[in-house]
Amino acid sequence: MTSPPPDLRLSLVDGTDRLRIEMVGDLDHDNAGHLLDQVTEQLGGRPHLKDLHLHCAGLRSIDSMGLSVLLMIGRRTAAAGIRLHLEDRLPQLNRLLDVTGTLDYFTASSPTIATPSPLDEESVAAARPTGPEHT
Repeated sequence: MTSPPPDLRLSLVDGTDRLRIEMVGDLDHDNAGHLLDQVTEQLGGRPHLKDLHLHCAGLRSIDSMGLSVLLMIGRRTAAAGIRLHLEDRLPQLNRLLDVTGTLDYFTASSPTIATPSPLDEESVAAARPTGPEHT
């Protein structure tokens, strides 16, 4: 028995340091893994990638699993120092991102990874307990 083809078609447009993935169909529970697999494969095979563009104009729908995959892609690209661009977002995608509080995350100008700043001796000393009640 063969499984039906995913109702999400992905087209890749190559560049030296950029990749564009055009999505057409539904980014939902049944199909979101297809996008994640493709992005994971591309990130692993492109060490010089600087920008990943996800073209969203062809999306018919997106559910919570689709949003979860976009967030996962966002974390992976940020960790790799790759800028993620969600392009040509339809109003329903913008609404979903706005309602879930993730619009700013996806529309920031560059990836940021929360990294602790190096601690100097003064800040380490300030964090140490100072009295017997802190033992």
